[in-house]
Amino acid sequence: MKEETKLRLVIIMLNLGVSTCLALAAVPSSYAAQTIIDEWSTIKPPPAPELKSVITDPKVTALLVLDIQKQICAPTRPRCIASIPTIQGLLTRARAKGMPVIHSLGRGTVADIHAAVAPQSDEPVVTSGPDKFRGTDMEKILKEKGVTTVIVVGTGANGAVLFTSGSAALRGLKVIVPVDGMSADDPYIEQYSAWHLLNAPGVRTQVTLTKIDMIQFP
Repeated sequence: MKEETKLRLVIIMLNLGVSTCLALAAVPSSYAAQTIIDEWSTIKPPPAPELKSVITDPKVTALLVLDIQKQICAPTRPRCIASIPTIQGLLTRARAKGMPVIHSLGRGTVADIHAAVAPQSDEPVVTSGPDKFRGTDMEKILKEKGVTTVIVVGTGANGAVLFTSGSAALRGLKVIVPVDGMSADDPYIEQYSAWHLLNAPGVRTQVTLTKIDMIQFP
C-alpha cells in the first residue's frame, strides 16, 4: 500500500473517531445515566392479557401438577393454599378423561405432596429444581405417552411453572397455563410470570393463558 493511501486511511479513521465522540457528547447526561432502576417508579404495567377458552384432547394432553407440597405450598403462602381446591377440580376432571398426570417435587418425598392432589399409583413423580425437565425423565415420559400439549399448574409461578412451561414450549409442546392454577408469594410475581410466558421469544407462540373453568375436554 502506498504511503499516500495509508495517510488517507489514517485521516478517515481519525475523522470517524472524532464524529463518534461528538455524537456521544451530544447525548444528554441525564439520558445516558438512566437505568431501569432509575425509571422503576415511572413504569406502568401493560394491559392485562386476554384469557382464552381452550379445548384440548385428553389423548395427547398431560396435566403437570408442580410442587404442591407441604414445605412449599404452606400456610405461610396463602395464595398457594387457596389454589389447591381449584387444582383438585381440574385433576379430577383430567383423571376422569384418562389424561396422563405427572407430579413434581422440589425436594422431599411423595408423602410431602398435599393429600388433595396426591398422585395415584400409576402417576409418575419427578424431582428437580424449577425446570422439571432438567435431570428427570419428564421429556421421555411425555414422548412415550404421545403428549403434544401440557397443562401446567403449581407453584411457584416464577419458578416451577415459569421454567417448566418455558422448557416445554422450547421443546415444541403446546402449553396451557391456567392463571388460577399457578401461585406465588405475592400478586406481582404472578403478574410478571403471566407477562413473561406471553412475551418471551420462543415461548410466546406456544403458550395459552386461561382459567381452569375455561378448559374443556371433548
